[in-house]
Amino acid sequence: MVEFTEKEERVSLELTEEILQSMEPGAVFRDYNCRVSSIDFHKTSTYMVTASDDDSIRLYDVANASCLKTINSKKYGVDLVCFTSHPTTVIYSSRNGWDDSLRLLSLHDNKYLRYFKGHHDRVVSLSLCSTGECFISGSLDRTVLLWDQRVEKCQGLLRVQGRPAAAYDDQGLVFAIAFGGYIRMFDARMYEKGPFEIFSLGGDLSEANVVKFSNDGRLMLLTTMDGHIHVLDSFRGTLLSTFNVKPVAEESTLDATFSPEGMFVVSGSGDGSTHAWGVRSGKQVHSWMGHGSEPPVIKWAPGSPMFVTGSSELAFVIPDLSKLPAYAIRK
Repeated sequence: MVEFTEKEERVSLELTEEILQSMEPGAVFRDYNCRVSSIDFHKTSTYMVTASDDDSIRLYDVANASCLKTINSKKYGVDLVCFTSHPTTVIYSSRNGWDDSLRLLSLHDNKYLRYFKGHHDRVVSLSLCSTGECFISGSLDRTVLLWDQRVEKCQGLLRVQGRPAAAYDDQGLVFAIAFGGYIRMFDARMYEKGPFEIFSLGGDLSEANVVKFSNDGRLMLLTTMDGHIHVLDSFRGTLLSTFNVKPVAEESTLDATFSPEGMFVVSGSGDGSTHAWGVRSGKQVHSWMGHGSEPPVIKWAPGSPMFVTGSSELAFVIPDLSKLPAYAIRK
């Protein structure tokens, strides 16, 4: 079921600490009965996609908080999912223990368009280049593979020592690979020459979980299994802040996301709760109780004062304007 509240009103807001502190779930989907493992937003439409441990992929229209379609992947399982440039085409990773291929799937007619075979263990990182057909995947087989959506065979292979986290920047010019206490920066056009920069995480050697860039490319974050969220200057590699939450289990992933303008970071925690942090202040701004003990998946909606969390339920977290005196007076 979906629960709607008065907080669904869409208002153009400049995100501040006060607005962030007012945010609460405005629509909640409680029909999963399992863990949501991945969330992605399409950059130019109102669509959102989720993957979950019941082997389903669900397509939502964020504009009216409705589920448009559910597609089951019982044979292969599903773990990570990302939109391509097309609003009803996704790439997703398997989670069935015997086939670690990636798949290009049309949600429109539920047809596989291409299979990408190359990994020999679970894929734990998946990032698509926003400006072209390329994408990158990292696996527990200690490889990072570079792909072209139009070709089944991988276009490049990089070996790593540990669980990798990989991501493109928003312009698709650079990608980062994190493992073993360092983030390695690659030129996407000349990756075979090796990293052009290597940034240290100040001694945090625990396994990398996710690495992400802010929308403007100036900042990047890395989460680790020990419960650390590091925020760095992506040009200089300067460590700006480290936020600390409860550690996560080996099979779990500590997720985090930048707000659209990069002023705040919202992260999960090993105890299932969600936390918001100010990038400049380095201080915690707010926290929300979780549902269960699994760290939630978190994704901020593009250009919107809303983020979505996924655990045993899916929640659209939006400002409650009745808590904000400046907006309450207008009513």
